[in-house]
Amino acid sequence: MSTTADLITALKAELKLAGVTYADLARELGMAESSIKRIFAKRDMPLSRIDEVLGVLRMDFAELARKVADAQPLRRELTLEQEKAVIADRKLLLMAICCLSQWTFDQVLSTYDVTEAEGVKYLAQLDRLGIIELKPMNRYRLKVAKTFRWHPKGPVMHYFRQHVVQDYFAGGFDGEGEMLMLVHGQIGRSLAMQFNERLARVAQDFAQQHLADQKLPADQRRPYTLMLGMRSWLFAAFRDLKREADSPLPRSR
Repeated sequence: MSTTADLITALKAELKLAGVTYADLARELGMAESSIKRIFAKRDMPLSRIDEVLGVLRMDFAELARKVADAQPLRRELTLEQEKAVIADRKLLLMAICCLSQWTFDQVLSTYDVTEAEGVKYLAQLDRLGIIELKPMNRYRLKVAKTFRWHPKGPVMHYFRQHVVQDYFAGGFDGEGEMLMLVHGQIGRSLAMQFNERLARVAQDFAQQHLADQKLPADQRRPYTLMLGMRSWLFAAFRDLKREADSPLPRSR
């Protein structure tokens, strides 16, 4: 629910966008400019006054409320309880992943064994969980940031480690448009963060291309999954061979 302060912040932005000054607004409403300034400074205004300002802007309240909703900070992660709710139902998890990939409702129904009633139910659940804002005609707006991620050690990632990772890496990665690379090396810690940022940009490029290619016919699109990862790690089979930092080097004979 939008607070009065949120509405007034949005009103100020709309006034600025429309080039309407406080002096202009005061003349339109028959008020003193000082009174207008005081109302906006206190961020407290009755709904009747908000309606009057909207009249000057030629906007309706619903449009202002949408702008307030769009300006709300996006979630970067869910709580563990919310993740547990998502993972408790396999089809709900499927719908969540489809929404994060910005599939349309019709795409989900035509691709997976999900009925329309089930789809509506799952969209409503995702709305309550704060992942999407459900709109009329089963449309939705994502309420998570592009940098959204599941908790690294949370229930969703636990599910993926148990059921998805082995299935994903079981493939040969030798099909059209497929590849698998494992690169090991030692680099500075500050550079590791720079590589993470570059990998995040690759992921964002992939997500944006997915959206752009939705206009292509279905027979020209193929599902791909991009998995990016980087961690400080040594293969378990080699760990017992690693020399301690203070151990002496063996002498040649």
